[in-house]
Amino acid sequence: MGEYSLFYRDCKNRIFNYLMRLTGDSGLAGDIMQETFARHIEHYGRDNRDIALLYRIARNLFTDEWRRRKHFTAGEMEGEEPFLDQEHRLMVRSEYRRVLSAMKLLDEDEREILALAAGEDLSYREIAALVGISEVNVKVKVHRARLKLREKLKEGDG
Repeated sequence: MGEYSLFYRDCKNRIFNYLMRLTGDSGLAGDIMQETFARHIEHYGRDNRDIALLYRIARNLFTDEWRRRKHFTAGEMEGEEPFLDQEHRLMVRSEYRRVLSAMKLLDEDEREILALAAGEDLSYREIAALVGISEVNVKVKVHRARLKLREKLKEGDG
């Protein structure tokens, strides 16, 4: 297996999960993820294995798609664990949809910062470089977005 194939295998789920948190649509997240790797190879070649660059490409593709669509639709969760019983899967799926729905209530910049931070693949410094703000500002925005998300989730419970 080639080195780029290993890079793809190691990174595809991270990029997909990031896009899933942004879009709430597994089909759209998968399409953008595939296009991300296609553009990465096309513009930077198989020797470039910069994960931050992949996130930047994915972010730009998402932004382009967002501008085209101007709205989100919640999608079905994919990649479920086969060993989970049916009831547990339904509970997990329900909670996942609930969090995605609450994330849609956040401002676009809050949703993006939270999606990047939730993946735990990028440091605050890398996120800051990606979105063009200071590292301290990223920490503040992540904290505020988490508090706001928690509040939205509480409102949904009440």
